[in-house]
Amino acid sequence: MARDLMSDEEWAFFERFILTARAPNGRKPANHRRVLDGIFWIARTGAPWRDLPEEFGKWSSVYRQFRRWTLAGLWEEIMDALNQSRAVPDALQMIDSTVIRAHHQAAGAKGGLRDRVSGAQEVASRPRSTSLSTRMVCP
Repeated sequence: MARDLMSDEEWAFFERFILTARAPNGRKPANHRRVLDGIFWIARTGAPWRDLPEEFGKWSSVYRQFRRWTLAGLWEEIMDALNQSRAVPDALQMIDSTVIRAHHQAAGAKGGLRDRVSGAQEVASRPRSTSLSTRMVCP
């Protein structure tokens, strides 16, 4: 088994879902285990689809199959089965970084840097008239 590829036990779990999601179109089935390994490689590395190594097949074919399985609801079925089997501990949580937001003040409010620069310039600039300052110094 190559590094980071799924084991036979893992494949046995996923195989039953994949065979039920397969469309009966008469074509010879692709190597679904290799395609699933490719999808997991993309998910694990976060790489673009075009960077998928050739050992998993053509990136466009792997993506096309991923899209078909997504539209068929395969991933929801797998997650439901994992939740029901209690194979994954309840303490294990997944965080999707696409929904983590910074506070609105951290996003750079309107004119944030411009206002600070102009304020600093006002503080650093010399007074334009000396009449007020000389009146206070001289009684």
